[in-house]
Amino acid sequence: MQDLLLLIHRIPYPPNKGDKIRSYHLLKHLARHYRVHLATFVDDADDWQYVPHVEALCASSHFAAMQPLVARVKSLTALLKNGSLSLAYYRDAGLARWVQDTVAANRIERVLVFSSAMAQYADPYRGARRVVDFVDVDSDKWRQYADKKSFPMSWLYRYEADRLLRYERQVARDYDASLFVSAPEAQLFRSLAPESSAKIGHFSNGVDTDYFSPHEAHANPFGAGERALVFTGAMDYWPNVDAVQWFAGAVFPALRQRFTDLRFYIVGSRPSPAVQALAQQPGVVVTGTVPDVRPYIAHAAVAVAPLRIARGIQNKVLEAMAMATPVVVTPQALEGIDAVPDSELVLAADDAAAFADAVAALLDGHADAAAAIGRAARAKVQSRYSWSSNLACIGENLECS
Repeated sequence: MQDLLLLIHRIPYPPNKGDKIRSYHLLKHLARHYRVHLATFVDDADDWQYVPHVEALCASSHFAAMQPLVARVKSLTALLKNGSLSLAYYRDAGLARWVQDTVAANRIERVLVFSSAMAQYADPYRGARRVVDFVDVDSDKWRQYADKKSFPMSWLYRYEADRLLRYERQVARDYDASLFVSAPEAQLFRSLAPESSAKIGHFSNGVDTDYFSPHEAHANPFGAGERALVFTGAMDYWPNVDAVQWFAGAVFPALRQRFTDLRFYIVGSRPSPAVQALAQQPGVVVTGTVPDVRPYIAHAAVAVAPLRIARGIQNKVLEAMAMATPVVVTPQALEGIDAVPDSELVLAADDAAAFADAVAALLDGHADAAAAIGRAARAKVQSRYSWSSNLACIGENLECS
């Protein structure tokens, strides 16, 4: 087996949020074909317990401790140098030394970078074949944040969007291949970095359809007589916070007036104070971390993805589809997902009245129609979103000369 350096911005386990789902399956795939030398950060104290699990997949590994608050303060030093906040946030001298020593000791000739901010550790190794999985166009995410915020945060986010795009373009120009999570995401970056368009590609996320299956029995987590709408995701992630705030405030009250047995369950780890406050609204339940999201998806009447800010592919949508639960999405949440509206899921406009009407139509409609959407959704995920087939392009890009 040949040696491979893998750089990931967050420990790729447990696979309980979007980036960790993708990076964990990527690591497992690479470990079958290479001797993987992994450098990554641990930014959640609970995740240290998973280090042995990740170490078992690697020939060697380095886990750098990160304190997010300290890292945020450190990132502001980039303003003094007209640099990217993200790069400063993930800058660590110890990790850089480990990478240098590991590349030299193992004569590593292949490097895979996961997320743009980790490319700074591979930049010195121009003799290696270097591939970057940007996943999303992170600079555009900062631009979207800026559009939703007021000054001074809008200025800061636009500053970061500009500086990070400048670095993303440099990476794409210098590296052998740049990959993204979907065709629309890749096409967006081609428009932003046309000089590198020939080296830009994509591979989609997958879903473990044996794990996310409607055929496995799960105890009902909801109260007797409740009909539940469910949203799943990491609840300290601002696009998710924005989505549930908008839904709980602008969409759900009208639905609750019409369906008095309806509850809105917000299921996900680390709910921010703004999310926790939503539990004070009638019919809204904030669960915090749960041991398993599948019972909530399985027993929900409808899964909702009311995202107004989104990049890449929404795993929450694919997982609900895999479990044959009907899903209502905004256009932003659908982007990058190969699904037929009104057949495999329900696409609603991102205004409150239209989204409420789309959910109400499923709740009011014939149960067989909703079940048919769920079955079609699962069939689409089974045929289109296999990890093994979607990851095949990684080896092609790493080995191509």
